[in-house]
Formats: sequence, structure tokens, C-alpha cells
Amino acid sequence: MFKNKSYIGISFVILVFGIFVIPKLVSRIQNDDIVKGERLDKVSTGTKEDGKLVEIGPAPKFELTNQNNVLISNETYKGKVYVLEFFFTTCPTICPKMNQSMLEIENKFFGNPNFGIVSITIDPEHDTPKVLKEHADLLGVRSSNWNFLSGEKAAIFDLANKGFNLYAGENSKANGGFEHSGLFALIDKNGNIRCRRDNFGNPILYYDGLDKKGVRDLQQDINILLKE
Repeated sequence: MFKNKSYIGISFVILVFGIFVIPKLVSRIQNDDIVKGERLDKVSTGTKEDGKLVEIGPAPKFELTNQNNVLISNETYKGKVYVLEFFFTTCPTICPKMNQSMLEIENKFFGNPNFGIVSITIDPEHDTPKVLKEHADLLGVRSSNWNFLSGEKAAIFDLANKGFNLYAGENSKANGGFEHSGLFALIDKNGNIRCRRDNFGNPILYYDGLDKKGVRDLQQDINILLKE
């Protein structure tokens, strides 16, 4: 008798659960709320909670000569969003891929006066303004805001390694005689280095110019900065 009452009690609890809890659970699933937990929200976005990109700090100052023998500096890009890289024209390894990524970015924002690109050679002894002009023409560069820059080697290496912390160096054993990063820096209209966060909430600092996703993320974030 007691056993039967126990079964009746358990059945009643299950019935109540089914009436009140299951419909709410179904509703949450239908509205996707079941996967919108606080923990998932914290790791799903590449930006801050306010949607803005992380500000790393001021970009290092530079003043170098472009492919048209014109002095170009940070002030040239004041009020513009721009992407910056280090490369050299005779690079047989990663530079061709970096060139293609930059061309893709140029095409995406071509005609926008508030966007530009800076490509700084790490082999200035070979990459004179004349050589850089020929290189730009060979690539099919169209934008007047894409400057290929050359200058004094020590100053350029300091700018890369100590200023941006983007590795560049000479190595006789490396293909082409130089080593450098394939990363792109993103600078906002106020001259600050900006970036998104990774899935763990850490600033990525720079964008991978050798990776399709890196270039895609960079294009998205250029759009964000252009609207600021």
C-alpha cells in the first residue's frame, strides 16, 4: 500500500514537471536562448563588449621616401585609416602572398579617400624609389594612398623591431637574404594601432597577411574604424 502511494507521488511530480518546465525549455530552444549563455557570449566576439576594437597605443613615428621621391610620414595619414607592412621587392617567399593580400584590400576600399596602405622595404639599398615605383606598377597598384617607402636601413629595422615589434632582419641563409613577419598593422584615424580580440578575449595585436581569415578580419575591422 505504501509502495503504491510512493509510485503515485513520483508520478505526480513528473506530471507537474512536464506541465510547467518542458514548455519553457522548448521555448528557449526555439528562440536559441539555450545557447546564449553568459560564458558563450564572452568568447564569441572578436571585439570588446561595446563593439569597438582594442587600442594598443600610438603607432611609431616615421618619415621615409616613397616611390615618387616624396617624403611620407605619420602626418601624411592623419585622419585616415591605414594598413602597414614590412616587405622587400626581391622576396621569393612570403612577399608575393602579402602583395596579393594588400591588393585585395586595396580593391575592397579603392576610391575611399580616408583609407591608405604603407609598404616599407627592409632592403632599402636595393629598393630605391625607382625600384619601388617599378614594383608598384608591376603589381598594378591604383591607389594614390598606397605608398612604398624606403630610407636608411638602421632606422627601418628599428621601426620594425623596436617600434612595431614586427620582426625584420638580415640572414644570409634565408631565401632572399632577409627575414620578416607576414603580419599587417592596422592604424586608426588618430594614429593608434588597433586590433580585435581573439576567442579568449586577448588582443591579437596584428593581422595575418598570409591567411584568408586574417585578411577577411582585417577588412571587417577597417570598416569599423572608417565609421568611427
